[in-house]
Amino acid sequence: MTPADLADVILAAIGRAVADGDLDVTVPSAVTVERPKNPEHGDYATPVALQLAKAARRPPRAVAEVLAGRLAAESAIARVDIAGPGFLNLTLAGSALGEIARGVVRAGASYGHAAKPRDVRVNLEFVSANPTGPVTLASARWAAVGDAMARILTAAGFSVGAEYYVNDAGVQITRFGASVLAAAVGGEIPADGYHGAYVAEIAASVLADRPDLLDLPADEALAAAAGTGLALMLTEIRSTLEGFGVHFDRWASEKELHDAGALTAAVDDLRAQGHVFDSDGAVWLRTTDFGDDKDRVLVKSDGETTYFCADAAYYRDKRGRGFDQLVYLLGADHHGYVARLKAIAACFGDDPATSLDVIIGQLVSLTRAGAPVKMSKRAGTFVTLHDLVDAVGVDAARYSLVRSSLDSAIELDLDLVTRQTSDNPVFYVQYAHARISSLLRGAEALGLVVAPDSADVALLTHSREVDLLRSLGEFPRVVEAAAALHGPHRVARYLEELAGIYHRFYDACRVLPQGDEPAGPLTDARLLLVAATRVVLANGLGLLGVSAPERM
Repeated sequence: MTPADLADVILAAIGRAVADGDLDVTVPSAVTVERPKNPEHGDYATPVALQLAKAARRPPRAVAEVLAGRLAAESAIARVDIAGPGFLNLTLAGSALGEIARGVVRAGASYGHAAKPRDVRVNLEFVSANPTGPVTLASARWAAVGDAMARILTAAGFSVGAEYYVNDAGVQITRFGASVLAAAVGGEIPADGYHGAYVAEIAASVLADRPDLLDLPADEALAAAAGTGLALMLTEIRSTLEGFGVHFDRWASEKELHDAGALTAAVDDLRAQGHVFDSDGAVWLRTTDFGDDKDRVLVKSDGETTYFCADAAYYRDKRGRGFDQLVYLLGADHHGYVARLKAIAACFGDDPATSLDVIIGQLVSLTRAGAPVKMSKRAGTFVTLHDLVDAVGVDAARYSLVRSSLDSAIELDLDLVTRQTSDNPVFYVQYAHARISSLLRGAEALGLVVAPDSADVALLTHSREVDLLRSLGEFPRVVEAAAALHGPHRVARYLEELAGIYHRFYDACRVLPQGDEPAGPLTDARLLLVAATRVVLANGLGLLGVSAPERM
């Protein structure tokens, strides 16, 4: 019985109490079930009696007593204790706790996933770096976290559209084109241009694609260098991210929004909503009405639209494609965007609290041998995703970038994340999966198989077995919380805890018989528990986009 199963049992008990006239309350849609800090207080605890007391017009302990009798009658519950002001401490019957292992193995790859889809479409935008250079280390973090978030939201039943917004309009594209053109003719790259060996590489590719480049008039040469260079850079960015295991459902183009008249349409809609005003020859959006620190210009006095106008048009475009919730994963230098995007949502008539989540991540730095790794040889001024993957591999890079909360800066020790020791988190978790896989291969060599239909799970009573079962039962709630809070690091930290619990179980509980010792019912039960642990480790690593190796 998982915590979710137990919550359903508690809700059913409340429903019976209401039907019998013992409680006069509305049956809640959900109840809280927690693991008590002290294991002596039972397997799980719930404060539901305290939550119902006011509506029931009775003391919390009186409500707890009504529910305790009904819960104690459940065959899956061995004991119910009322603690403090009215907490219910629940101890499961041995077989009920052991059934978690059976349920996990039977569910397989679907364990931890929502039983049914939600009717909610989520647009998840991440990375969205300017297409004027390689994927940087900072963007690598958003790539790893965003892709994991998409996987977790999908597992939680949401319909997810992962999106990369290509900033292919504006002055940065002109500067990029000028940089490529300068490199192509062997000239000096402008001071405000893009530097690094990659610019020369792009220039060489542009010349190969457009051998007539240097014969074109200056404006045509600049446009060709920018257009062809942009296409080549985007191809590299796509390839880099695909090699990192990151998938996007859509690569949205800012230029296409301009060309389609989306910016004009957005301004018209916002004016119709009554939030647009004209001043000093410019068109403004009154965002201060919705918490922004100042009103924002949509169209400048020379008729040119602003980046803010493009942001508004892009928000409108996403909502127009049927997305209910928009999640933006932005870098540490985008704090000002939070209030702006919330104001845009409100000006379009949406409630930002339900339609929008803007997440600001912090920076990443690298160290090796105690010294900072400052720059890439190819990029010149910054570390790239390629640099990181070349140094540690995809799995170590993704896991290391995901395991910390986004509001915390990361300092990655390249020596640590490549070390095959227990102080390296990704190795620690992957090794637990590999160790289990080795054990199950050993079982197969002895003619033993995992038998979810016949294993006697009531035999799993050792304290280390109980700890492991409880941890396995938490996985669906961890996934749910990671999805609700947009925090994939919660899955990583759970996996590290689970790996530790498994290693302690393995040290205390012998699974396979030794020598001529025959296998017995306890062997079958422990094999099932071990197999269930492997399922959860594999499922959790999969949600993070990290492999679950069979051998290490």
